[in-house]
Parts: sequence; C-alpha cells; structure tokens
Amino acid sequence: MDATAVWELMGSAEQIVVAKGRRVETFVPTEDAQESILKVVMGRSGSLRAPTVRSGDSFFVGFNNALYEQMIPSAR
Repeated sequence: MDATAVWELMGSAEQIVVAKGRRVETFVPTEDAQESILKVVMGRSGSLRAPTVRSGDSFFVGFNNALYEQMIPSAR
C-alpha cells in the first residue's frame, strides 16, 4: 500500500499504535499529524510496515511482544 491508500485506511481511526523494538508510540490521526504518522507506519520500501493489525477502530503497526500480549492475553 502506498501512503495515500494507508492514510485513507487509517486516517479515521481512533488511534494508531506503532511499535519499533521496545518503543511504542500512540497517535491520534488528524490532518496535522498525517505526515508524522505516515513517516512511522511506512517501511523503507514505501509500503505499510508489517505486521499491521486492525482491532475495532484501532491499528497496531510493527511488533512488540508486550504489546501483542496485551492485545491477545492467551498468546502468552
């Protein structure tokens, strides 16, 4: 997915949680935050980073073990 398609998908989400290693950041999509959000959710190849999970009105991008344990308690 290119940046335009990603924003069309995620731009109306309640929140976007982005994991990079041990660091986890939560964003609330607004037009003012669009550039900074796309910068962290897009990979070097110019497409959406993996894994990306949609749960209700929230998106979770990237992998962080603790984050996924919170999302899926039975995964421990």
